[in-house]
Amino acid sequence: MSNQSLLPLLQLANPTLPVGGYNYSEGIESLVETGKIYSLQTLEDWLVQELRFGAIRLEAAVMVRAHRLTQAEDLGGLRRWNWWLSAARETEELRSQSLQMGRSLLRLFLELQTNAPETRLIAPPESIAALEEECHFAIAFGMVSAHWQIELQSALLGYLHSWATNLVSAGVKLIPLGQTAGQQLIWNLQPGIEQAREEILTLQDDDLSSCSWGLALASMTHETQYSRLFRS
Repeated sequence: MSNQSLLPLLQLANPTLPVGGYNYSEGIESLVETGKIYSLQTLEDWLVQELRFGAIRLEAAVMVRAHRLTQAEDLGGLRRWNWWLSAARETEELRSQSLQMGRSLLRLFLELQTNAPETRLIAPPESIAALEEECHFAIAFGMVSAHWQIELQSALLGYLHSWATNLVSAGVKLIPLGQTAGQQLIWNLQPGIEQAREEILTLQDDDLSSCSWGLALASMTHETQYSRLFRS
């Protein structure tokens, strides 16, 4: 990758990007509460299974489509996949998380764009703003990465790595684990992330499915959990 695309990718996939990803545990908090996740190994097992079969595969596949549709300047297609992802979210908590993060990313993108007016937007600002209030994070990530000319395979890798980093960080706080253990886990997840990327890039529309009932149950439990560190 050239520095022109690598640096924007590093910024977009940074865990400190102010879109609120660090506020969510995606069910891990309730799984720790109930004793389903209690160690480095059990957290790794959960994340590996999510990469292989879970909802993150759907989200990442939609991000891929958003990247391609943005390059094609197909705003109608972006809206259709945005609605599709709303229907695919199994709980209100997960849907609200996705929409909040997507809204925050688009607002950040438009703010950054005002400071670089010489850079042409792939889609007009008013069209992007029209999606702003009801845009899922996967859609926003695909749009922004395409506009910043980040190659699709690299954007997908960054999206998956950002997801894994946020959840490992949640596990480090909740179990709790040491920071070194958290870094070891992120290192251990590299083969799974790379394999997921290769598989997701080949998925056709009719192949988009997941086995995420465990995540859905954990999310519903988290909504009513008495004591929480993470947002619901």
